[in-house]
Amino acid sequence: MSFVRDTLIVFRRQLRLSLRNPAWVIIALVQPILYLVLFGPLLTKLPLGALDGSTAAGSAGAAEGYRFFVPGLLIQLGLFGSTFVGFAIISDWRAGVIERFRVTPVSRLAIMSGRVLRDVLALTVQAVILVLAGVAFGLRAPVSAVFLSLGFIVLVAIGLASVSYAVALLIKSEDAFAPLLNSVVLPLVLLSGIMLPLTLGPGWLQGIGRISPFRYIIDAMREAFRGQYANTIMLEGVLVALGLAAVCLLLGSRVFVRENA
Repeated sequence: MSFVRDTLIVFRRQLRLSLRNPAWVIIALVQPILYLVLFGPLLTKLPLGALDGSTAAGSAGAAEGYRFFVPGLLIQLGLFGSTFVGFAIISDWRAGVIERFRVTPVSRLAIMSGRVLRDVLALTVQAVILVLAGVAFGLRAPVSAVFLSLGFIVLVAIGLASVSYAVALLIKSEDAFAPLLNSVVLPLVLLSGIMLPLTLGPGWLQGIGRISPFRYIIDAMREAFRGQYANTIMLEGVLVALGLAAVCLLLGSRVFVRENA
């Protein structure tokens, strides 16, 4: 019970700090909405078969185009919103906040879990706003698919935020942390088929894309937005999301606790 209490204490503190300065939350949401506005209409003109992997003829249309694009933007939001949270803990470490926590009886793991909980809440709110913006542009999807997608976002946020905090605490330098993130996140984004379907690319590119775990998650979310739940694509996405969250949370927790011992 002390771990839960300590986690909630850290969560409330981080939430108050976010509400006092919501700039990062707003900035993180602006980029995917800009993509929604600028790229979304282009996808409605693509052949339908390019989006669903079939040989169907005719333009995709607004509903199908956004059913393809919005899940990708949700994962993009989760990727960038979760991996860049490590900058905050570097700032706290430099200001002595982490050191002050170390001399208190608060659980070392709660220092991280409280922050992660705040990040999950912020990303969930951002994701809901992004979905509502998509509906305004023509997205049509089952309500159950939206809730399932939010579940995927929560798993992505838990895993990536945990790793981000742990790596940032190891590096302790914004100058080193920023290029490291760019060198990892950008290839993952490009290989996940967020912007355009990888089926438009050559076979070797599609093969390399299988390396990215987020491709499986995005594919599962797109299936859900089409109303398809009981198939192999969905099973793969769920297993990958659960596995990614578990592995990242375990690694992040071990590093964080060791660094704060």
